[in-house]
Amino acid sequence: MQRFVAAAVQMTSGADRLRNLARAGELVAEAARRNASLVVLPELFPWRGPAPDAAGYREPVPGPTTEICAEWARRHAMYVCMGSLRESSPDPSRAYNTSCVIAPDGSLIARYRKVHLFDVDIAGRVNVRESDLLLAGDHTVSVATTLATLGLSICYDLRFPELYRRLALGGAEVLLVPSAFTFHTGAAHWEVLCRARAIESQCYLIAANQCGTSPHGFADYGNSMIVDPWGCVLARAGDGEGVITAELDGDYLRRVRTELPALRHVRLTGRE
Repeated sequence: MQRFVAAAVQMTSGADRLRNLARAGELVAEAARRNASLVVLPELFPWRGPAPDAAGYREPVPGPTTEICAEWARRHAMYVCMGSLRESSPDPSRAYNTSCVIAPDGSLIARYRKVHLFDVDIAGRVNVRESDLLLAGDHTVSVATTLATLGLSICYDLRFPELYRRLALGGAEVLLVPSAFTFHTGAAHWEVLCRARAIESQCYLIAANQCGTSPHGFADYGNSMIVDPWGCVLARAGDGEGVITAELDGDYLRRVRTELPALRHVRLTGRE
């Protein structure tokens, strides 16, 4: 892992796909102006609208949105984690929630389909059933880049440490967590979970969140974060759109892992 600047983009994505893409492009350009070599966008950044309209916003991977992100990556000579989009699936009624990584030359180098789907009903506060519209993936995904080895995940995955342990034992050094965490759960758990996943995995973690009011009528939490492998929050957004950046240092990561060699001491991996 090298030393480099990473960025997280925080957005309020809605039902206007063209507006979302234009805004994302502006924020990616801002990350580039801050010398970021890697930028992470939020979950479902290209489109978040009413559930009955979701079928019209599925797309193949590679496809229209990956091409737009590839252009950003080439223009700014940076790695782009596309947050996530609705990827077409064999099921006509459901899509995958898919995160992709684009290299600086515009090539698609990783694709991860969200494994854990958010089906939650909190009376009077939140009623979300992702499984009505989405299919779950079934593979962990990491990708080696010239900057670091990146471990992919999406939002609700953050609550499942087994996934991140597998990523860390598989060589991940930077965990990517594009998200749309709700305010209710985010206020209670977001920072704790982000820091815990970084600490136990001894990885940097970049969590890019949605903010504002979601298309479902409840508030998203914002507070995008970049956390170091000791659990220190290096950068944190507020509750509006914007970009945060921080320097990630491979020497520091290696020192943490050497001085506290927890990953070498793992005995129970869940694979037996």
